[in-house]
Amino acid sequence: MQKPSLPKGTRDFGPLQMARRNFILDTIKDTFQLFGYNQIETPAMENLSTLTGKYGDEGDQLLFKILNSGDFLKNVGPEDLQNGANATLSKVSEKGLRYDLTVPFARFVVMNRNELTFPFKRFQIQPVWRADRPQKGRYREFYQCDADVVGTDSLVCEAEIVLMIRRVFSKLNIADYDIKINNRKILTGISEVIGEAGKEGPLCVAIDKLDKIGWEKVQEELAQRDFQNESIQKLSPLINFTGGVQEKLDFLKNFLASSEVGLQGVEELKDTFGILQAMGEDLSHVELDMVLARGLSYYTGAIFEVKVNHVSIGSVSGGGRYDNLTGVFGMDGVSGVGFSFGVDRIYDVMEELNIFPQSTAQGTQVLLTHFDQKGYRYALSILTRLRSAGIVSEIYPDQAKMKKQLDYASKNQIQFAAICGDQEIESQTIALKNLETGVQENLGVEDAIKTVLEFIPQKG
Repeated sequence: MQKPSLPKGTRDFGPLQMARRNFILDTIKDTFQLFGYNQIETPAMENLSTLTGKYGDEGDQLLFKILNSGDFLKNVGPEDLQNGANATLSKVSEKGLRYDLTVPFARFVVMNRNELTFPFKRFQIQPVWRADRPQKGRYREFYQCDADVVGTDSLVCEAEIVLMIRRVFSKLNIADYDIKINNRKILTGISEVIGEAGKEGPLCVAIDKLDKIGWEKVQEELAQRDFQNESIQKLSPLINFTGGVQEKLDFLKNFLASSEVGLQGVEELKDTFGILQAMGEDLSHVELDMVLARGLSYYTGAIFEVKVNHVSIGSVSGGGRYDNLTGVFGMDGVSGVGFSFGVDRIYDVMEELNIFPQSTAQGTQVLLTHFDQKGYRYALSILTRLRSAGIVSEIYPDQAKMKKQLDYASKNQIQFAAICGDQEIESQTIALKNLETGVQENLGVEDAIKTVLEFIPQKG
């Protein structure tokens, strides 16, 4: 008999895990809606032509391709196999699982442009798939929670991303984290001032690995990407500079003095921070990271990355502004900005920090128990009354000893057992037992409902 297993990089979620995940998802959804975002969904699969070329070379390698139905090899000849995977791919696969939610969103905007009102604010909470090497905090199937605005260049959108991140983390009781912010125009400017104009793409790919492999290895990769040694050494002041937000802005203005586009990036960051202050907000948790790159090739302006400190997980949120994404689908001139929460990583962080509220584990609040068929029928008559009062209730479905029924309640962390015996039937009451305290009292159904409802808010 075959032993059941899961594909690597995927997970099952039991009732406790789902309750905790829903706590995170509901918190994020509530925040998105508070800031005026509307929910949409897109299919799990997209045409490969939609997905490829949007995530850089490394991203394209991580796309899950779906084999064509039927005889998927029917159009493949010996010469295709000799020419390698790329020559064969287009003949065996036309679709792939979505890699993120941003590119499908751009496709959605272009296809529905005549029905949408711009600026258009949307959020999307769905799973994505990446053929990555599974490890702690990195999965092949995971949920993303995206919020994007398209059709406006206003930097108030960037400022509100900071506010949404801070609100969600406050609600989740995550206190020690950094919202790292940079601007792709600054990175373009850096490539210009070090004498490598036009090479911001490979510069970003290499610098994006700084936290993982360190500055020494990044220098080696830059050299392999044909960056001159003199140019690489000019980056050192950026890598080694420390200071606050204003000090870094001043440093960048001097460092990028000869780059018009670089100075534009500095000004955009300055204006974003100014908007936050105009809204009565401070820059708590905000860090200007001058070499933050983010590997996705479609970012053209502000870029964000959020890391929780003193945990083993990497970034838990990220995003940025993109000016050209819809252009590849035939709709030019539409700027957008957005970001994404990694729910699975946030879950792992909260589990590592042990900060899930006890109330997230709460399921059934009252179990109706019985000694015989007569008690069972009496319990059935009470069940609907409990549920109508908003109490999560269930009845033990089988005839069993009372100890077995109470053990079931305890193992499922059910707070109350409502015992229905001959005496309770005769007096039209129930014996309500608090399984945490052991206190049991005989109450009328309405009084029992009041007792349980009084307890529920205290639990949370």
